[in-house]
Amino acid sequence: MRKIYLASVALSLTFANVCAQKKPLDHSVYDSWQGISSAKVSNNAQFVLYSVTPQEGDAMLSINSTDGEILWNIPRGENGTFTDDSKYAIASITPPFALVRQAKIKKKKAEEMPKDSLAIISLTSNEVFKVANVSKYKLPLASTDHVAYIVESKDTTKIEETADSKARNSKKKDKKDSYGTLHLRSLETGEEKTFEHVNDFYFDDKGAVLAFVKKGRDSAGKSSSTDTDAGLFLYLIKEKILKQISRGKGNYTNLAFDETGNQLAFTAEKNHEKALQKPYNLYYYTPEKDTASILANVSSTGMPLNWNVSGDGDVFFSKSGEKLYFGIAPIPPIKDTTIVDFEVANVDVWSWKDDYLQPQQLVNLQKDLTKSYLAVVSPRHGGSVVPLGSEEIPDIHTTDHADNGYVLGNSNYGKRISAQWEGGTAQDFYVISTLDGSRKKIAENIYGYASISPTGKFIIWYDLETQQWNSYEISNNRSRVLNSELPVSFSDEENDSPTFARPYGIAGWSADDAEVLIYDKYDIWSFNPAGDDRKLLTNGAGRSNQITFRYEDIAPKIGIQKKQKSIIIDLKNPLLVSAFDHKNKERGWYNTNPRNKRDPKEIAMGPYMYNQISASENSKIYIYTKENYQAPPDLYSSSNFKNENKLSNINPQQQQYNWGTAELVKWTTPSGYEATGVLYKPEDFNEANKYPLIAYFYEKLSDGLHQYISPAPTPSRLNISYFVSNGYLVFAPDISYEIGHPGKSAEEYVNSGVGELSKFPWVDENHIGIQGQSWGGYQVSHLITRTDMYAAAWAGAPVVNMTSAYGGIRWASGMNRQFQYEKTQSRIGQDLWEGYDLFIENSPLFHLRSVNTPVVIMANDNDGAVPWYQGIEMFTALRRLGKPVWMLNYNGEEHNLVKRQNRKDIQIREQQFFDHFLKGKPAPVWLDKGIPATLKGIDWGFDLIDELK
Repeated sequence: MRKIYLASVALSLTFANVCAQKKPLDHSVYDSWQGISSAKVSNNAQFVLYSVTPQEGDAMLSINSTDGEILWNIPRGENGTFTDDSKYAIASITPPFALVRQAKIKKKKAEEMPKDSLAIISLTSNEVFKVANVSKYKLPLASTDHVAYIVESKDTTKIEETADSKARNSKKKDKKDSYGTLHLRSLETGEEKTFEHVNDFYFDDKGAVLAFVKKGRDSAGKSSSTDTDAGLFLYLIKEKILKQISRGKGNYTNLAFDETGNQLAFTAEKNHEKALQKPYNLYYYTPEKDTASILANVSSTGMPLNWNVSGDGDVFFSKSGEKLYFGIAPIPPIKDTTIVDFEVANVDVWSWKDDYLQPQQLVNLQKDLTKSYLAVVSPRHGGSVVPLGSEEIPDIHTTDHADNGYVLGNSNYGKRISAQWEGGTAQDFYVISTLDGSRKKIAENIYGYASISPTGKFIIWYDLETQQWNSYEISNNRSRVLNSELPVSFSDEENDSPTFARPYGIAGWSADDAEVLIYDKYDIWSFNPAGDDRKLLTNGAGRSNQITFRYEDIAPKIGIQKKQKSIIIDLKNPLLVSAFDHKNKERGWYNTNPRNKRDPKEIAMGPYMYNQISASENSKIYIYTKENYQAPPDLYSSSNFKNENKLSNINPQQQQYNWGTAELVKWTTPSGYEATGVLYKPEDFNEANKYPLIAYFYEKLSDGLHQYISPAPTPSRLNISYFVSNGYLVFAPDISYEIGHPGKSAEEYVNSGVGELSKFPWVDENHIGIQGQSWGGYQVSHLITRTDMYAAAWAGAPVVNMTSAYGGIRWASGMNRQFQYEKTQSRIGQDLWEGYDLFIENSPLFHLRSVNTPVVIMANDNDGAVPWYQGIEMFTALRRLGKPVWMLNYNGEEHNLVKRQNRKDIQIREQQFFDHFLKGKPAPVWLDKGIPATLKGIDWGFDLIDELK
């Protein structure tokens, strides 16, 4: 171990004199630190766009040539994209940050807040067109001729809706509709067609038709229940013809064109606003019709009794247009409006027979109210509704083209209660006919999830219990085990929890379903799902060299291929695969030819991490961010990952500050285990000095050796770059766990790693701290009950009493916590009654009398993962025992801090705490005297005691 460290010390000495004049980071730098977002390359491989976004402030969208020349800078540009023909770039322009901030200070209403603008940049004429107050814009999927956007009306509120919230928002009586003027703009000529009072709009895939929903207004400009102008319209773009295909106010949802654009389906309800029930109908339209007609409703043949069309389910056509899929759902009961609320009990009834606990039901209430089940109908030929999903088989999966005679259904119906202590549930798998809805169970009680092959010939699943990949051939009802008698595992080889090891996953399929590519830890395998043929596409080179190879599907989807969900791999040509070297944590790229038995050929490897990887059409140019601890994640372009052009230059201010280095370290634990960690040192490190050290840990962090860590107000993790810049060593050890003894496992790895580092003369062994959040916070709490080697400890959201936490609720999800202790992260491996002694052993609360380390606890009162009462139990116990302890409760905050002002606050407090106990600096007021409630929001207690004298 010493040889490893001494080598890196020698290198770091060369930096000492160079870096002596650099200043340490301070808390004022965070906002200006930048990142790259929304990077894209044009299909013609000539242009790249990306936004440089500060942590707080205004972004800058840049458009470069792929060789690095900056062509355009668009202030505040974000979410940019190219048209498929590479002639235009389109982006949103957000309002100035300062303007939005002032509006928030003045507490302006949503409709008064500054709005986005739209920018259209011609890459051929260098012209930029901008328009203000744009709430949304869309491009056709496979056309480059037009863009459509809505300019908001001044008296409306912009409402952002997620897929889950859309339906429930539409049911709110006080909802204020968002509408405006829809603009259809020719990108080539600039000619525009406008439509007033539009709520939403849709293109067909080819960009030949624009569909839109009008709210409708009377002659005075006010909404009216008798609006004849309200409804759904189609505009034929080339012909310049406008048609109203559905009339009346209401909710029009789930518009879907078929691939040709000649069929349109949608769901709509046109009931009176005060109607107690608002049933939806499924509508269908073709150009031969004057108006859309009802294709399915509550009285349709095949519709289950007391069920109807859902306004919340997806609507989509199969590739051929012969099948139309939509959602159905039970008709909800009507609430008795004659009942007076204040005379009725407000109670939740918990039953031991419930599939889900009441808190989980309440968390998912709105989702459940809008839940739908897939059905299919033949739109061209009418006929019966064929229900595919049901309450017993709720999850249905089609292929991409969805023309198959069968779909996949999976269900955990009747098995859900055990999720309380198992975490997951067993599943049954079905093939279900799209012709008549008949179903066949093909596997049952499987811990795992199934998928359907791209052409629908096979169902494939991984059985976690047996660790086997299985295939089922639909045409002949035959099942096979694919990986039988192979000498490698296809599930996590390093699994150290008492739950089933997870598979490494599927890379993709050949276009004809003849081969499915599956990962082991290192290599890529090809299996014939219909037979015994199997081979190693990477020739075993991954395992022999401890390099993990993974297929990278980074080529763009063109036109209607953009809707494709399955990963189709061309096995006739060499494949680009990413590579991760487990020995030195380097990453890079290889080529492998799936049709020969040679090892993959290295393209590029180095001490970096790659992200935001994409390619132009035909993979002529790749773009990616590349980073390591010392180099920020700038954007690069390359045709081969070797000869690259640096396109961005973010965070040049880093050169002004004392930064740091990151190195991989290894040692042997007391029980003889080989251990790994990362040591971060200041850039001006000098072996003649002594440095305080902070150990930060969770589970395994060393794979992030080459990750750039921006100085940022973190949600509650250690701000590594800040502390390193300010003269600390930071150590991040990996931890492997013995089931039943997670606390002792932390001792085995953390304490031994810190102990080995303490042997070096440049480590101040008397001033070592530890910090962890959540699971890391638990381990911090445990470690200080077992050793006095730490001079200061910081525990964020720790569990300290596994006996009281065991039966509690994770309020964010509503789930019970038992599974976490028995099966997953806490790793006890037994229930509370069987493993009573283990629960006591691993609960720091029962051992706090031994604590002599000053400790700060963060426990927030809206924590949805760890009950904040755990922090209270720790605080009150240590207070009762007369131990130095502080607790921070950020009011209304989550498990990890969300609000930026709170993130900034905790950085200052953490720095002051460790500076005091590890560097001997004066204590701040909050640490020395506390902050009484009378001064809350007035005095934050950051002043140092010595400075007040």
